[in-house]
Amino acid sequence: MKNYTFTINGNPVSTANTFDVKNPATGELIGKASISSKSDVEEAITSAKAAQPKWAAKTNEERKAILMKVSQVLIDNTDYLANWITKEQGKPMAGPGAMFEMQACVGWTQVPASLDLPVEVVFEDDTRRDEMHRKPLGVVGAIAPWNWPLMIAIWQIIPALRAGNTVVLKPSEYTTIGTLEMIRLMNTVLPEGVLNSISGDGKVGAQLTSSKEVDKIMFTGSESTARKIIEASEGNMARLTLECGGNDAAIILPGTEMHSKIGDLFWGAFINMGQTCACAKRLYVHEDDYDRVVTALDAISAQMPMGNGMDEGVLLGPIQNKMQFDKVNNLVEDAKANGATIIRGGSPMDGAGYFYPITLVGDIDNGARLVDEEQFGPVLPIIKYKTVEEAILKANDTRTGLGGSVWGDDLEEAARVASLIDTGTVWINQHGAIHPMVPFGGVKDSGYGVEFGVEGLKSVTSPQIISIKKQVLTKA
Repeated sequence: MKNYTFTINGNPVSTANTFDVKNPATGELIGKASISSKSDVEEAITSAKAAQPKWAAKTNEERKAILMKVSQVLIDNTDYLANWITKEQGKPMAGPGAMFEMQACVGWTQVPASLDLPVEVVFEDDTRRDEMHRKPLGVVGAIAPWNWPLMIAIWQIIPALRAGNTVVLKPSEYTTIGTLEMIRLMNTVLPEGVLNSISGDGKVGAQLTSSKEVDKIMFTGSESTARKIIEASEGNMARLTLECGGNDAAIILPGTEMHSKIGDLFWGAFINMGQTCACAKRLYVHEDDYDRVVTALDAISAQMPMGNGMDEGVLLGPIQNKMQFDKVNNLVEDAKANGATIIRGGSPMDGAGYFYPITLVGDIDNGARLVDEEQFGPVLPIIKYKTVEEAILKANDTRTGLGGSVWGDDLEEAARVASLIDTGTVWINQHGAIHPMVPFGGVKDSGYGVEFGVEGLKSVTSPQIISIKKQVLTKA
């Protein structure tokens, strides 16, 4: 079985100490990945630190051109990397799956590569001129998750490189090979040391985030791990961008026509089997519309084929790992035990792999674990409400605040309700509709800092003010 390597200073590094990577749809062993030692992590950081001044010294146009070459590498290797996404993460090749993820990798490379951060004149009068310049931070330590392993790695890598930083990235131990392979391929056009990878479990990530040579940490993952990163950064004063998931609420306003919107609502909840930070994870429906909405959701759910993502026509795959599979199953069983109604699904599927069917749960409310906890799986609790004010209160009754959505025919009323939702993003008649030019980030326990667009690019820089006293000519 092949041992897949990580990359330091442009070179592949293989270790005798490895871990197994398995296909979540079949349980099949698909490869082994090298575990980075303490000295490997130190070497990767040292390599990034040594390469950073020369990389930062390149002009903006030079860095843009190199990153456009990176995008071409991703285009040329789309099929190869998409296959790894499906085999390793589970999302199907078709639909909003692995090929979709690769298209996003290309887009989120090309857009940041094209952006500029021009000098801003923040103040000027007859006596002085104050300019804000944007400077790279140095070495960025990035921790990528298992749900969108390549796309989110790109979100971390490309803005950091565009701004003149260098990067050391650790993929999730659940989805390691595809990300390591992507970084290996990207290194065919990047200067040595600019982009490095390491691999292993949380101990490897902890060494990266606690290093005094790391200037910025970018993390997507659990709140508990984020808090450990915050503690680790005490020793290096690294800047932080933390995206810690959410328990997004979707509110359907009374009387809303849903026939034209039900497809967007379905994928807003169940893209990547619900294993997306900004999925709709709680649905609030007016009591008069409840039966109509449930019937429509049940009907579209019945049309979505689930199975091995390598098979033609499959649109839904497995849950990625046993830990998450068990959590989803436990939350549904708890809902059943406390009187909830299973409208569809509700039990693990027979056979190999971590397959759990699309599950719709009714007769449930805030206070139930399935509503209050982020399930991160293919399960949607549907909660009745009497007034819009009640729905807003229940939507905000959470410690998380990543995203939310409001669905309605009256866009002005939908916007009014959206403004009362306490999250980083609120979508109207869509959910999870991120864009590479639109800032994205959470509030409360969903983390802090933003990614994407100009604001995301600013987050991997430090501002430097150059203040100029003007020469004042006096008459002789």
